[in-house]
Amino acid sequence: MRPITEYEDVNRERFEREIVPKGEPAVIRGLVSDWAIVEAAMESDGSLARLLGQASTEEPFQAWFGTPEIQGRFGYSEDFTGFNHERRLATVEQLLDLLLRQKGHERPYSMYAGGIPIRRHLPELLPSIPVPLLDTGKTTLISLWLGNRTRTAAHWDLPQNLACVAAGRRRFTLFPTDQLPNLYVGPLDFTLAGQPTSLVDIDHPDLQRHPRFARAQDAAQRAELGPGDALYIPSLWWHAVKSLDELGAMINFWWRDAEPPLLTPLNALYHAVITMKNLPPDELARWRVMFDHYIFEANGDPVEHLPQQARGILGRRTPELIARVKKLLIEALSR
Repeated sequence: MRPITEYEDVNRERFEREIVPKGEPAVIRGLVSDWAIVEAAMESDGSLARLLGQASTEEPFQAWFGTPEIQGRFGYSEDFTGFNHERRLATVEQLLDLLLRQKGHERPYSMYAGGIPIRRHLPELLPSIPVPLLDTGKTTLISLWLGNRTRTAAHWDLPQNLACVAAGRRRFTLFPTDQLPNLYVGPLDFTLAGQPTSLVDIDHPDLQRHPRFARAQDAAQRAELGPGDALYIPSLWWHAVKSLDELGAMINFWWRDAEPPLLTPLNALYHAVITMKNLPPDELARWRVMFDHYIFEANGDPVEHLPQQARGILGRRTPELIARVKKLLIEALSR
C-alpha cells in the first residue's frame, strides 16, 4: 500500500488551493499539536481523562462493548441478524473509567464510542480545539472518537472529513471510491453506524473468500498518525481505522460544500433499488442515458435551452423547490 501524501506548515489558503482540489487524502503533520487535549494526552492517560471529564456533560451516548474474542474488530454476527458486540449508554466519564480499568489486561474487552457530538456532550472543549484551516462559516459537525485497541471497518462518509488525532496512534487505510466492487460491502439498509461497511478484515484478508480485495489493496493508501497529526479524507473515500494503543482519542470535523438543504444521495440510491434494479437490461441502459444527461450532465447543462421559469425541478434550487420535490416523492412513495 502506498503512503498517503504528507504536508507540513499548511494554512487555510494552501489547504483550499492545493490539497482539497486534488480530491486525494492528505496527512498534515503536527496540525493540532498545540491543542490542550493533545498536551494532556502526551503527559498521561490520567491527564487526558481529567481534561475530558471536566469538559463533559452527564448526558449519555451509545458506546460499543465487545468480548476479547473480537480483538477490537466490531462487525456483524455470523448470520447478519445482529452485531458481534453489545451497545449500551455511557457518559464520557463512565467510558473513560472503564477504559482506564482495562489498561494492562492481556485480553481486554473492546470498547469504543464513535461520533460523539462535542457541542452536545463536551461543550467546554470547543474553545480549545480551533482549526484555522476550516471555514467557520460553514456548518461543521465536530465529534469525539474514544476507545482502546479497536478496528473500524472500511466505510465512506458523505461529508469531507478532517480527522485529528488527540491521543494514541491510529493507522488509516484508504481506498478510492471506485474500489467499491472490490470491498465486499455489507447490507445497505442494516449498517453498523449509518454507512455501509466492508466485510473484509483488511489486516488479515481472506482472499479465497474475497478474491477481488487484492485489487483494492493495490489501490490502497495508508498512514499512521500520532497525537497532533491530522488526516484530510475527501467525500466518499473508503477508510478503515485501527487504534493502536490502550487509550485512543480522535476529534474530527465534517463539512459539505453542497448547497443546503444537505440531503444525502444515499436516499436516492435506496429509491433506485426499488424502482430500477430489476428492469430489463435494455430499459436500464436507457435510464443510464437519462441519469448521465440530467444528473451527471455528461452533455453540459441539460436545460440551458429553456428559460428560467420553464426549468421546473431542474431550475435554481430554492427552499420552495425542495419542498415541492419532497411533496412529489412523499405522494409517490405513499401509493
